[in-house]
Amino acid sequence: MEWLGSCSKFNHIREDLNMLIDEIKKANMQAMKERDSVKRGILSVVITKYNNLAIELKAKGQEANDVSCANIIQKTIKELEDERANFDELGRADKVAEIDKQYETIKVFLPKQLSECEIKEIISSLEDKSMPSIMKHFKANYDGQVNMSLVSVIARNL
Repeated sequence: MEWLGSCSKFNHIREDLNMLIDEIKKANMQAMKERDSVKRGILSVVITKYNNLAIELKAKGQEANDVSCANIIQKTIKELEDERANFDELGRADKVAEIDKQYETIKVFLPKQLSECEIKEIISSLEDKSMPSIMKHFKANYDGQVNMSLVSVIARNL
């Protein structure tokens, strides 16, 4: 389950990411029409998490955006991976297949993720190569486009 691409330019973000939550809501409605409970279930989870975050941020005078939504999707994917590993360990092939379908459903909404090569290139271009500085740089500039645990692993190995 890798989302890593090739080593082209490292500053790309989907232009159509403007209203990501709206795309997810449309997909949820389509899944409802198709009576696909697995797809609808995972899309509803993402929508609910986004709505909860939007309420929290609004109370602080901030707004949820597409980066927030992409982060929610990434966290949900991590949760699915953990859940899949547990069911795989228990030999529950039916649940593993269901989780795989959920994963395939929501991964299409993620912006293109930075590859290992792109991450290494960015790290090597930084003046301060301390771990806190690297992590802060990626969080500030590539939030939603990068798996932060992958950045940490790569930074430690350089």
